[in-house]
Amino acid sequence: MDYKNNNELLILAVNGDSSATEKLIENNLGLVRSIALRFKDRGVEYEDLVQIGSMGMLKAIRSFDISKGTVFSTYAVPLIIGEIKRFIRDDGLIKVSRVYKQQSALLNKERERYILEYGKEPKIEELSKICNLTPNEAVLALEATASVNSLSASLNGEDEGFTLENTLPSNTNEIDIKIDSIALAQAIHSLPSLWRKIITLRYLQEYSQQDTAKMLGLTQVKISREEKKIFEALRKKLS
Repeated sequence: MDYKNNNELLILAVNGDSSATEKLIENNLGLVRSIALRFKDRGVEYEDLVQIGSMGMLKAIRSFDISKGTVFSTYAVPLIIGEIKRFIRDDGLIKVSRVYKQQSALLNKERERYILEYGKEPKIEELSKICNLTPNEAVLALEATASVNSLSASLNGEDEGFTLENTLPSNTNEIDIKIDSIALAQAIHSLPSLWRKIITLRYLQEYSQQDTAKMLGLTQVKISREEKKIFEALRKKLS
């Protein structure tokens, strides 16, 4: 069948056209492969990850609601990531070395100390220097222990240009940033109103903890504690 565009293909696939579904998965295989590539060192063969990710894509097609006007890739990415992570988690294949655990604990401890002292998030370069690690070592340790998408990715959508931290390496693939953006944006939009306000003031408008506290009628200590809860909540949502 000759399809005019991807939207027509999506409409047919959502309505049960098997050939359209196959074609849609084929057209989006690059997205699936990019996501699978991020998990290739977790004990599962890369091509197996691609197959598992394709199952997530299939679930996205079957559950997608065209009437809501959501961009399909925005809807599909979390389902693909979730399918792969669920497989890895259920099979107990994630192995984190003691060195990574120790480095991650040090990084998180120094991060909290830095926030309390300076009222802002440290850059990865600053944090790694404090811990006598290279930026790459710091990123690897945090990623290995958290098993979440980067909180430093740019967000697209309602808050275009919104970033939590400018820590992405310069050679990061553009599609990787998009993947992080989609997953993180959806996680943030599901947070309580107060937490979204804190994120907006602290990371979009770049107010200090003290200024944020004044604007919300709270104490700086309260903001600091809420930020810790926010990051923990995001880790759980993205794990």
